[in-house]
Amino acid sequence: MRPAWPSHVDRMAPRRRPTGPVVGRQEWLDLLYVHWRVEAELLRPLVPSWLTLDLHDGETWVTLIPFRIRSARPALVPRVAGLDLLETNLRTYVHVAGRPGIYFFSLEASSTLAVMGARVLTGLPYFLARMRMSRRDDGTVDYHLRRLPHGPRFTCAYRAGAHVGPATPGTREFFLLERYLLFVERGPLRLCGPIHHAPLETHRAELLTLEDELSSWAGLTGPELSSVVVHYVPRVGVDFFPFHRVTAVAPDLEAQVPVGAWSVAQRGQH
Repeated sequence: MRPAWPSHVDRMAPRRRPTGPVVGRQEWLDLLYVHWRVEAELLRPLVPSWLTLDLHDGETWVTLIPFRIRSARPALVPRVAGLDLLETNLRTYVHVAGRPGIYFFSLEASSTLAVMGARVLTGLPYFLARMRMSRRDDGTVDYHLRRLPHGPRFTCAYRAGAHVGPATPGTREFFLLERYLLFVERGPLRLCGPIHHAPLETHRAELLTLEDELSSWAGLTGPELSSVVVHYVPRVGVDFFPFHRVTAVAPDLEAQVPVGAWSVAQRGQH
């Protein structure tokens, strides 16, 4: 039997711009979203117990996202001084007492400075990788990575298609794409990092080839080319806000807790 639909999850609240200062800015370019279903029984042991698996129509999902980053920088640093790099994320969908977000299994990046900075500042599982991205004359994009020094590989080739526009609330696309909170466990700390951006302008995409070792490294069943759901987003500007400490309720009680019971405390408060 599939798990019940989490009807108390507020899908819209995280889209509102967070209060507080912007601490970082980036532009995300050429994002390919590769989604596939993974059984909840396999996923559950791989995600911290204080996070509840988020569901769409009773199913749990995992997503790989290869993309480019332009002008990654602290908020007060000029855009021209930002870092340009490639990044690939492996994530799943979770919520804390009705606040939906994402949990990362891994984040590959082509910049040593970005990897070291992100690990120190956020505790996210970043890894340095050798990466390259190119575009053929017919528009096909080739993307390759290998985690250094001899880690898992990921390669794909795809073509972007017609513009679709922002996902409609309540749809599977909205569930998979419109995520504005990331959760991370850093030692004894449970943290939430809010981001903000305009609704994603999605395009259709055709995934031509796919070879993935990142999923098996994380303990997951990997994607099958014939059954993945694919989206493409050409560009989005992103603002990052300070991480907060999360006070989470026990997972087995979450279904009984109203959305307003979710709380965060500023780092350093008790």
